[in-house]
Amino acid sequence: MAYPTIDKPYGYKPINLIGGQPFSGSTRNYPVPYNNAAAIFYGDPVVLTNGYIGLPTLPVNSTNVIVGIFLGCYYTNPATKQRLFSQYLPAGTLAGDITAIVADDPDVVLRCAVTASAGSTLVSSANSINVGNNMVGNSSVTGSTATGNSANGVIVATAAGATTAGFRVLGLATDTQVSYGGTYVSGTGTTSLGVSGLAVGTVLPAGAEVFNVVFGGLQYTGSFLTAASTVTTTGTTTLTVTASTATVAGTVAVVVTPEVLVKINFGCHRYNLA
Repeated sequence: MAYPTIDKPYGYKPINLIGGQPFSGSTRNYPVPYNNAAAIFYGDPVVLTNGYIGLPTLPVNSTNVIVGIFLGCYYTNPATKQRLFSQYLPAGTLAGDITAIVADDPDVVLRCAVTASAGSTLVSSANSINVGNNMVGNSSVTGSTATGNSANGVIVATAAGATTAGFRVLGLATDTQVSYGGTYVSGTGTTSLGVSGLAVGTVLPAGAEVFNVVFGGLQYTGSFLTAASTVTTTGTTTLTVTASTATVAGTVAVVVTPEVLVKINFGCHRYNLA
């Protein structure tokens, strides 16, 4: 069983730097305008305009360039006149000393959830073909005032992303993968794959990969779901997939990868522009 369960996007969270360098938690403080127009949540991408932090036009790309990821803030609470540290910044905060804490290193590696579509908070799945390719970031989604976390992530892709996409996939987050076992029935090499023995009620999102199970290990088939499917019978479930590049046979595992490790693409971060 994977832990924890990823049931919603949570923004972009720094974990280390490319090249295996550790992320020491180093950040830069930037001012935010008095009476800011929009709420900013932990894990949101942010822009720098006239020296002040704000929300960008999303998705992040070579046109919508960002300066980093928002990791909270502090300011003088206008009601109590006391210093307040906050996971998120509410819209319309009437303080003249709002300070945003931003992870602005262009080499930071970020962990984020994969979502089903632009503006969606439905968690989907990445797959092996995404590694080394680009993925498009989500359109602006309002975060949670309960947790203070962002609701942004990347959008599921069943092919290499556009060259202007904001994020390069460095790897799959394997510790939160979930796998579902079944038996191959029909369709190897085609776009309709029949699998039996899956648990009723199982939701298989687009992007989930199909592997052969051989001697307890996973054998890559090159096949993954191009459309979501909900299992309604322990008999044959027909999955819409990419045609497998290897023979699918015997016991199979459908693996869902709800998170990826990404880096902000070159030309999509302010520091990478002349």
